[in-house]
Amino acid sequence: MDLQTERPASYRAVTIAEGIRTAAARDPDRPALTEERRSTTFRQLLARINRVSNTVMGLGLRKGDHSAIMAPNCSEYLEVTVGSAEAGVAPAMVNPRATATELGYICNDAGARVLFVHKDAEAVARSADLKTVERIVIIDRNGSGPDDYETLIAQGKDTAPSVALEEWDVFSVPYTSGTTGQPKGVMLSHRSRVNHMLFTMAANYGCYTPDARGLAMSPFFTGAGFINALAPAFFGGTTHILPRYEPEAMLKAVNEQRISSMFMVPTHFHAMFSLGAEKLRHYDLKSLKVIHSNAAPLPQATKERIVEFFGDNILFESYGSTETGSCTTLRPRDQLRKHQCVGQPNVGVWLELRDEAGALVPPGIVGEVWVKNAWLFNGYWNKPAETAEAYRNGWVSVGDLGRLDEEGYLYLVDRKKNVIISGGQNIFPREIEERLHHHPAVLEAAIVGKKDDYWGEAVNAFVVLRPGAHPTADELKTFCAETLSRYKLPKNFHFVDALPRNAAGKILHRELRDRLNRS
Repeated sequence: MDLQTERPASYRAVTIAEGIRTAAARDPDRPALTEERRSTTFRQLLARINRVSNTVMGLGLRKGDHSAIMAPNCSEYLEVTVGSAEAGVAPAMVNPRATATELGYICNDAGARVLFVHKDAEAVARSADLKTVERIVIIDRNGSGPDDYETLIAQGKDTAPSVALEEWDVFSVPYTSGTTGQPKGVMLSHRSRVNHMLFTMAANYGCYTPDARGLAMSPFFTGAGFINALAPAFFGGTTHILPRYEPEAMLKAVNEQRISSMFMVPTHFHAMFSLGAEKLRHYDLKSLKVIHSNAAPLPQATKERIVEFFGDNILFESYGSTETGSCTTLRPRDQLRKHQCVGQPNVGVWLELRDEAGALVPPGIVGEVWVKNAWLFNGYWNKPAETAEAYRNGWVSVGDLGRLDEEGYLYLVDRKKNVIISGGQNIFPREIEERLHHHPAVLEAAIVGKKDDYWGEAVNAFVVLRPGAHPTADELKTFCAETLSRYKLPKNFHFVDALPRNAAGKILHRELRDRLNRS
């Protein structure tokens, strides 16, 4: 039997708050977080994090309990999450636009005992069926009532709590988007978050130093949105927070705050470019060193436009999931060389493609993507069957399909659950979507299958057109036929004003399929 190695005297658990504490020790009066009308120094941030920890414990919560937070992007979001986790209480993260039913599901599923909710969502929280929540705390900077955030944390001590944390203790519980079923709580440890920032962000991008000025605008309740907001401050730099993504607000912030890095998803780029060349030229964006894109695949046509506008040394695209963290990165030099590619495995990442029997597939053959690294999730909260399905001997899959080229670069093909089987042929929607994105009239496209008595499933296209464009379905079908086999061509085209997406920017293919199959 293997004997467990005794911990050395030098052992210290790796936690998220360690980065904040060491940054505060180095430069306590440096801004850690800035917003339009607020600036928080490292000294102030650390004190507020400590107050949250002690407040949570004062409310009766103990290590292993859960809280929940429902708020838009704001500095309090980081304070609550880090402060709760330092008390051993992992917060479940809820979309600030969630309905009462959705909020109730997550809080009840997580067993959250305290809910921190922004004042704008208080009415939703009060109307939800919260079976486990004992206290609702209102995030309101002007509030002074007994349940207001500022009132409560003012009563908490500003010293670090004495809670014995292990680095594998759960830091936060973001919930999956529910694109393929009921949302699941993803248990992310302190260790996973720190290693993710060290191995995939600092090692890859080269912009996370005490001089960093990051822009945080993607929703904090998502795994990618939160980690990209936390990273600049964790490394001793400054995070500038926008409450939501608005293209002109983003450009203005880069210009005025001299932003060096930011995280964007495909819909952000589409909205930005829709402003037009004249507005885009108005802003000075020369301070930008890194743009990181993730959460949903960037169409190659969009990549080409980004490189043309920002230059050929800024764009990094990564692939990963909330469960696995970032796994691969396509660096700037490869954006135009490797089409529809998400790069090579990051430092510390093992990646394999396997067939349905679990055997490795050779380069060029589509297989399921399996990864192993030092920042995988702990499992799905209270869902052992789903956790067992995702894990296999220390490797994790979230159901993505891809292929590797001879140089070891990964090309995502699609989600397993998005594959269309038509006339006995496997059809990958992303291939058709990529072709449609190259048509000058197409802004966005999504491909799904509709149940069909003859074909099994018939390929259907949902298309958002650029302003002023009016192509016919036959024109788009002819355009697709120039590069795609006949069996892949959409049987029907549906022209829509917008595609349904989750907060992370992923297209909700399931919603489109359900819409078709109900008709």
